[in-house]
Amino acid sequence: MDADRAADVIGVLVSGEGTNLQALIDDGLPIAAVASNTTGVRALARAEAAGIPNAVFEQEGFPTREERDGAMADWLAAQGVQLVVCAGFMHLLRAPFLERFAGRIVNTHSAPLPDFPGAHPIEDVLAAGVKETAATVHYVDEGMDTGPVIVAERVPIHEDDTVETLRARVQAVEHRLLPKAVRELIA
Repeated sequence: MDADRAADVIGVLVSGEGTNLQALIDDGLPIAAVASNTTGVRALARAEAAGIPNAVFEQEGFPTREERDGAMADWLAAQGVQLVVCAGFMHLLRAPFLERFAGRIVNTHSAPLPDFPGAHPIEDVLAAGVKETAATVHYVDEGMDTGPVIVAERVPIHEDDTVETLRARVQAVEHRLLPKAVRELIA
């Protein structure tokens, strides 16, 4: 893909606050659309403020997760999305979505992979007593944080770290690392 291309090519999936979405917006990346599985989250307000088309695909509106994911994939494709970035999206994607964007879905994770997959990586690394964690950008596949790692950056764990202090330091790295990785993927 030509980095100077005028078309917006990135679709971002969100579920909450949207700080990684904001990092992508602040970096000037060509975001075509934002999709959420939750109504009323801060991430949608961030998309609105940036003038980015957005839509909500709550599970309650669909008979199955497969149908919801298929509808979300169809909507993103109709917006011209070529690369999907999961930015705090808290659902595993199902086959209809994975097949539509095969090899073109990335996620960020607040711990080294494959060592600490799952929904609570900060808590997990602290409980394990390890000396460092990482901000990790990886491809998404059908598993939970099992896709190949694209890039990771180590983040030391301090003796007095709490979940909140460590999360803040890891997120600061994610907010720099994710836009850089995405920019390289669309270049």
